[in-house]
Amino acid sequence: MLSMDYIKERKDKLKEGYIKRNTSTIPFGYQMDNESSTFLKPVELELEALQIAENMVVNEEVSLQAACDWLEYKTDRRISAPGLKKHIDKKYGLRSERLGITSTSLLAR
Repeated sequence: MLSMDYIKERKDKLKEGYIKRNTSTIPFGYQMDNESSTFLKPVELELEALQIAENMVVNEEVSLQAACDWLEYKTDRRISAPGLKKHIDKKYGLRSERLGITSTSLLAR
């Protein structure tokens, strides 16, 4: 049976921006917590840089690859273009949904 102190400690960590670890992959902007393997600790520098990169891509100021290169330069941590696209699509919706237009590409036909 779990003690009340243990449960309270877990809830306190979640309030500090920690997230529960669901997969073996550590998401960009987080790192392993030294005290617990079930929670991931936020890295403020990475999360701020990720937010800037997201905004640039969503506003179509830069390409996905340029945003990935900038993130690696800024944080010394790598994220792939498909990984960044997946993150942005999950948070903001697909590009066609965000812009409200259909693709003019021959591949989309």
